[in-house]
Amino acid sequence: MELTLTKMSEMTKLHQAVATGNYNLVKKILKKGFCDPNYKDVDWNDRTPLHWAAIKGHVEVMQLLIEYGARPCLVTDVGWTPAHFAAESGHLNVLKILHALHAAVDAPDFFGDTPKRIAEIYGQKACVAFLEKAEPECRDHRRMARQKGLPLDQRDEDWDAKKRELELSLPSSNQNTNKKKNKKSRGPTRLSNTKERRF
Repeated sequence: MELTLTKMSEMTKLHQAVATGNYNLVKKILKKGFCDPNYKDVDWNDRTPLHWAAIKGHVEVMQLLIEYGARPCLVTDVGWTPAHFAAESGHLNVLKILHALHAAVDAPDFFGDTPKRIAEIYGQKACVAFLEKAEPECRDHRRMARQKGLPLDQRDEDWDAKKRELELSLPSSNQNTNKKKNKKSRGPTRLSNTKERRF
């Protein structure tokens, strides 16, 4: 139990050190080996340390995390990758590094928004211009990798289940359509029953 608490405490320290850009502390925490650089902090919408580095634009910290195994494909509770956060904040250098690592800088979130769309929404023109070129390159790289049978780390295994859970929690247009159909089918039945009683 004590080891688990230590790990959780270190995870929190890692996220905080990354968010503040404290390279030396991040390196010290990662060197201890207790911390998974891919740990998702549920109190912060499943953000990993790499998400925080992208949000803050801490390029050196981001590179250190990747050196220790951080995965750029991991997503938050609504499907945001580090690229989404970099695009929102206008951190072009972060996007360039992610693209150089063949991260999926064109991945849509739960609502279908790609990092480029997020950059457009937030008026990050330099990021939009970069992503307009990077997105087709990203797709070409995936196609080439598939043809050559090369493995790609562009999928968050937890996301499929989380996405399905989100989809089920939202009101569905099919459910509303079915309710309307059921109400319509009950209407005439009640009228016919009423008419039958009158006769």
